[in-house]
Amino acid sequence: MTHTPDSAHPSRPSRSPRPLRPFGRTLCAMVTPFTDAGALDPDGARRLAAQLVADGCDGLVLNGTTGESPTTTDAEKSELIAAVREAVGERVPLVTGVGTADTLHTVELARAAEKAGADGVLVVSPYYSRPPQDALEAHFLEVAEATGLPMMLYDIPGRTGTRIEPETLIRLAAHPAIVAVKDCSYDFLGVQKVLARTELAYYAGCDEHLLALYAVGAAGCVSTVANVVPGHVAAILDAFDAGDTARAARLQLRATPLTEAMTAAGLPGTVTAKALLTALGRPAGPVRAPLRSADHERADELLSIHEELTAG
Repeated sequence: MTHTPDSAHPSRPSRSPRPLRPFGRTLCAMVTPFTDAGALDPDGARRLAAQLVADGCDGLVLNGTTGESPTTTDAEKSELIAAVREAVGERVPLVTGVGTADTLHTVELARAAEKAGADGVLVVSPYYSRPPQDALEAHFLEVAEATGLPMMLYDIPGRTGTRIEPETLIRLAAHPAIVAVKDCSYDFLGVQKVLARTELAYYAGCDEHLLALYAVGAAGCVSTVANVVPGHVAAILDAFDAGDTARAARLQLRATPLTEAMTAAGLPGTVTAKALLTALGRPAGPVRAPLRSADHERADELLSIHEELTAG
């Protein structure tokens, strides 16, 4: 669904349409593989990225929440981008998280990401300091001006303490570098207001909202669950694109037990994704403190739920 100006909505801005899917459609919020000793595992990252793309992802998000960005160094972030770029080539968009609590540091990371070969940057609201909306807007604009890369804003107030309010998003959409939003706001009405008045490409950042957001015009998803079932996540959107909305709904509902187990059952998605990837024999490794790896009982439970989904 394209968002072309509508004469019935004169308040809507009129400008050249942006790409509907600037970073692809089925994006995985990829874990950052570590060695057993806790060091960055570039070879594991290359293997995991190649497998995710082969199994249905047409874009990857690195160094995000699921990628443990708070506990990786700036150098590791750049090394990860370079390793994954080597594995997937130029055909797959790579978006990398650069958001921090410090505007200057965020700008530095954005410039480093551009140099390392990223196709876009994911910028979360500065956390802990909880800036008001005018300061938040100024922060995003400064980062947008720092590189030649397009930007995906990351709205996740449950982690940052600050919502990017719909009116702020509408203003930010006027900047040519700000092209997308990863949405974890849990404000479906607010999302629709922004979709109706801008050309921003929305990506569902919560797996339970994947189909609902897609149905009202989102570009796709940035999925944690796609780390372990990329083909199933892609199939939901494939079915909707084919006009088989009933099948899309069935596939979304079939994924619900795994989505709940991975994202809403007490452990962070990073922990559950790595536990399940390890159980499946795929690159992952441990998580870094302060997170703690899942115990064997939880890993077995995740594997059982995964097997039930993939057996059907």
